[in-house]
Amino acid sequence: MRLNTMRTLDRWLGIPLCFLSSCLLRIFASRRRSRAVAACPQRVLILELSEMGSTVIAEPAMRQVRDGLHAQLYFAIFARNVESLRLLQMVPEGNLFLIRDDHFLALAIDSLRFLLWTRQRKIDAVLDLELFSRYSALLCGLSGAQTRVGFHRFRAEGLYRGSMLTHPVVYNGHMHMAKNFLAMVYALSAPADEYPYAKTILPDEAIRVTPAVIDDADRVAAQALVRQVFPGYRPSTHRIVLLNPNSSEMLPQRRWPPGHFLELAQRIVAEWPDVLVAVTGSAAEREESLQLESQAKHPRVRSLAGMHALRMLLPLYAISHVLVTNDSGPAHFSALTRIRSVVLFGPETPTLYGSLGNTESLTLGLACSPCVTAANQKNSACTDAVCMRTMSPWHVLAAVRRALDAPNGADGPSSAAPESAAIQEHAIQEHAIQEHAIQDQWIALP
Repeated sequence: MRLNTMRTLDRWLGIPLCFLSSCLLRIFASRRRSRAVAACPQRVLILELSEMGSTVIAEPAMRQVRDGLHAQLYFAIFARNVESLRLLQMVPEGNLFLIRDDHFLALAIDSLRFLLWTRQRKIDAVLDLELFSRYSALLCGLSGAQTRVGFHRFRAEGLYRGSMLTHPVVYNGHMHMAKNFLAMVYALSAPADEYPYAKTILPDEAIRVTPAVIDDADRVAAQALVRQVFPGYRPSTHRIVLLNPNSSEMLPQRRWPPGHFLELAQRIVAEWPDVLVAVTGSAAEREESLQLESQAKHPRVRSLAGMHALRMLLPLYAISHVLVTNDSGPAHFSALTRIRSVVLFGPETPTLYGSLGNTESLTLGLACSPCVTAANQKNSACTDAVCMRTMSPWHVLAAVRRALDAPNGADGPSSAAPESAAIQEHAIQEHAIQEHAIQDQWIALP
């Protein structure tokens, strides 16, 4: 289904269904949680449906459920996103439930199947990681689990999801989502009832992602993939810079302009004669990537889009030196390897969604950013992503330079908004040249 269709259904069907389901739970189900279940859940299901990158952000929480609580880990996800979960190799295939969302009938059928599946497996705790989605709230509330954990609005307006949680957790928009997810796991074993959850300290060390294990065979396969477009590629001689110019349809405002990626590619190959620039993407994105390759007119700029499965990304990252990407799934997948990633933020903020890997996050920090939040269900009203198109190739090139010139090309600086004043000042200058009519609206922050 189209994204806007799903949002419409979530609002107009989700709100009344959440209200009715909340009433039914009050009538037919006990609101008292079992102390034994709360302290030692045996079968914990995680609901994270729509964002591929969020599966990686949820990895610390999943690891805590499995290794900290010693519980069996189950996971429900949209079928189109399951390959991102398989990259983690944490959830057994028999513990996965896939929901089809390509059309309404399939969604309805799989939703009913889900309610049967959770009861057959005697799921006793559910963690709903979705940000105020009514659909996931319904799955959580009607799952039959005695302990149900999720984000609750408390005294905030809007975002009504009923009263189907036994453990309502505060959504904290000032800390990383990996910590927000960990707060839910804490709620499962909190020593006493809390309102709201979770009254605990979550250190940065707790959200480190476990590196993926990449064997020699996968590295060789990745090198063979590179040689398909660069026949003269030699690992001992060449360094690889990967460009990911794409992002999901959920938020097209996150895309850095294709012309900027083109200019960046041209500047990279001009500055470093040993660097190969490869453009990654899905099969649906191959035409756009081939267009970038054609426009670059350089033998060391080639497209790999559509030439490999998602699982090949990790070996490809393992043999590469730098990844430049929009704020999208690959930014988070890269955290499973040691590759240096440069992630471009505009409508979102790295405070919440920064990659947990070896990353430098770039953002202009405009007054209107971030414009997508839990409050608007990531449905930005922006029709002109100034925050992305005024981030210059010059500045991104500087980040690439820091990565390539660092020892082993891997240990450069990591920051949520490095050199923010310089970034903003340069962006303002370029934007003023391009659009004189609005140059007096910009202010360079100190």
